[in-house]
Amino acid sequence: MFDDEDEENYFEGDLSKDIESFENYLKGGTIGYYDVDRLEAMVDHYLISGQYKKGRKCAEYALTMFSFAPIFKLRLAQALTGMGKLKESLNVLGQIEKTMSEDTEWLLTKASIFSQLKDSKLAIRFFRAALEKADKEDKDEIFLDLAMELENAGDYKGAIEVLKDAMKHNPKNEGAIYELAYCYDQMDDTANAIKSYSDFIEENPYSFTSWYNLANAYSKNENYEKAIWAYDYCLLINEDFGPAYFNLGNAYLSQEKYKLAIENFEKCMEIDGDDPVALCYIGEAYEQLDQLALAKMFYQRSMEMAPLLPDAWLGMGIVHDLEGKTFEALTFIFKALELDDQNAGIYHVLAGAYEKLGEIELAIENYKKAIGLDHEDEETLGSLIDLLFDKDPNEALNFILHFEQNYGDNEHVPLHITNVYWCLGKKTEAMNYFRAFFQENPILAKEIFDINPDLKKVSAFINLFEA
Repeated sequence: MFDDEDEENYFEGDLSKDIESFENYLKGGTIGYYDVDRLEAMVDHYLISGQYKKGRKCAEYALTMFSFAPIFKLRLAQALTGMGKLKESLNVLGQIEKTMSEDTEWLLTKASIFSQLKDSKLAIRFFRAALEKADKEDKDEIFLDLAMELENAGDYKGAIEVLKDAMKHNPKNEGAIYELAYCYDQMDDTANAIKSYSDFIEENPYSFTSWYNLANAYSKNENYEKAIWAYDYCLLINEDFGPAYFNLGNAYLSQEKYKLAIENFEKCMEIDGDDPVALCYIGEAYEQLDQLALAKMFYQRSMEMAPLLPDAWLGMGIVHDLEGKTFEALTFIFKALELDDQNAGIYHVLAGAYEKLGEIELAIENYKKAIGLDHEDEETLGSLIDLLFDKDPNEALNFILHFEQNYGDNEHVPLHITNVYWCLGKKTEAMNYFRAFFQENPILAKEIFDINPDLKKVSAFINLFEA
């Protein structure tokens, strides 16, 4: 709405003298004559600096001198908007509608008011009108305002179209690039995100932010090879972009390339300074490399830097458990759970610790809490079924038969039902159930051998896959 450079160009050092004189006037002093330009510069100064009450008084004073100048009513409306007096502001804007309704600032002020009033429909209408009237150099910010208002209205597809136009208008509009990533993320549409960024990169191959967001989309899609490729291109263009090193470290961590993960997390911190999450991930990498002393050191650094980060506490608990100090590990796991009691992974780790300590009922209880928070987790489901079966096979069968009713969908449930039937000696029920599932999903059906490797020796199962 206002430009700091405009203020700097007004009268150079004279503006500060005019401000001092006007503020003396507000305290009861006298004031000399100011022309329109000087008064406008003073009002703009107050609005730019967020001094809306003084901006209002200055605009009102200007109107006593130049009632014919609509710019001061516009500035008064903007001051009132900044003060939260939105209806008053609309009334003032209405007084100058005939003379200023085609003015970009008038349209933007009206759009801003409706946005604050949560009337997205009218806000979008006025942002669009402002975009049509705005000078080329002013469009970047308006594109973003319009896109965000469409997001507020839940119209992410509309926001994406606006942001694509913004990027065509100015390929260097980084705000539009990041906002586009946000919209695709909200829609969980990684395929179109990848296509959109790929198309944009064809025309603008040196946009490091586009390479970065393309890599993020590949990562979300768990295509880590492509993600690493895109992060590398991002860093070829801008080798000092810390977030790319951080996410590249995550991609390598997901690929179990732990040394490369550590290198990139450390590079990220060289650029952006120590980060508790990066330190925690380095700890995890060293944990996976079985360098437990180093893992503990980095988890400790992370905990000291961010005591409320549950991942570091959990990591420290896991390391203690790996060292054979399972009872001591509980203290760290409990702290992690205190910080994030809706994290299925923490309950899973806690259940595993109780299982090692022979506290079977507590282990079962916590596996059930974990699966309740993430009913699609195959590892937790398998651990829980195994534990229930060892305790009481019929309880395991009852649990798995009613799993989807009590917890939700999990594609591996039919495999566990098959296996529990088989292990209970109910081989006819097991084969009938498995044959039906095999017809629906022959690819997933092969995982029965991961659940029970002994079934690889059973011809009834083998023949199904060889037929």
